[in-house]
Amino acid sequence: MSTYTHGHHATVLSSHQWRTVENSAAHLLPHLVPGASVLDVGCGPGTITAGIAERVAPGRVVGVDAAEAVLDEAARAARERGATNVEFAVADVHALEYADDSFDVVHAHQVLQHVPDPVGALREMRRVCRPGGVVAVREADFGGMIWYPNPPGMDDWLRVYYPVARGNGGEPDAGRRLVAWARAAGFADVAASSSSWCYATPEEREWWSESWGGRMVRSHVAETAVAGGHATREELAAIYAGWKEWAADDAGWFSVTHGEIICVA
Repeated sequence: MSTYTHGHHATVLSSHQWRTVENSAAHLLPHLVPGASVLDVGCGPGTITAGIAERVAPGRVVGVDAAEAVLDEAARAARERGATNVEFAVADVHALEYADDSFDVVHAHQVLQHVPDPVGALREMRRVCRPGGVVAVREADFGGMIWYPNPPGMDDWLRVYYPVARGNGGEPDAGRRLVAWARAAGFADVAASSSSWCYATPEEREWWSESWGGRMVRSHVAETAVAGGHATREELAAIYAGWKEWAADDAGWFSVTHGEIICVA
C-alpha cells in the first residue's frame, strides 16, 4: 500500500472536509446520472462521495480509502446528508477487490499524486469500470500553485514539501502528468481540462494558512520532513510564520491549479 504523505491530522482533514462535488469534481458532473454505479477511490472523509451519491441515487456508490480510521467520518457525512445508497470499505487502489466491469464511473480526487505507481492505479481503475464507462481523475499540481504576496518562508514550503512527497513515492506535479499516465495505462479516449481553487477572502486565507501552514508544523508532513533531514523544527516554524503573514495581508491571494481527465473505458 502507498504511504499517504499528509496523514490525517485535523489540519489535513479540514481541507478534505471542505471539498464537494461542485468545487472539486465539476468535470465529472455530466456523468453523474440517476442510476449510475460509482466507485470513489481515496474517498477520505466522504464529502465528495456523499454528493456523488445524491446525484446518482438510486444508483450504488462505494467509497474506498486505504485509511480505515477516516471511513467512520465518511459514513457520518453520508448519514448527515441522508445518502442511503452509499457504502464504504478499505481498499488499495493498486489491488481493488471488485470484479471486472463493476462500475459505470470510477473517480479519484487527489489520489494519484500520492501513489508509487499511478499508471498501475489507472489500469486497475479501468479494470473495474464497465466498457463505455468513465474513469475521472483530478490532481493538484504544486508547480502550478501561485500566490501573492510572498513573505519569507513561503518559498521554503515547497522546497521542503517536494522531497517529502517524492521520498514517499509520490509526485507533487501530478496534474500536468495525468494525460501521459492515462495514455500509458491504455486509455485511448482521454479528455483533459484544468480548474482551480482560489483563496482570497480573509476567512479563506486564515483557513488555508492553517490547513497548509499548520500541517508544516503539526502533521505527518512535518514529522517526515524532520526525520528525513529536509528541515529542522525551527525552519518549519519559519514556514508556518510565513503562511500566517501571507494570510494577514489584505492583498493575499492563492491559486491551486488542477489537472483533470475523463477517460472512456
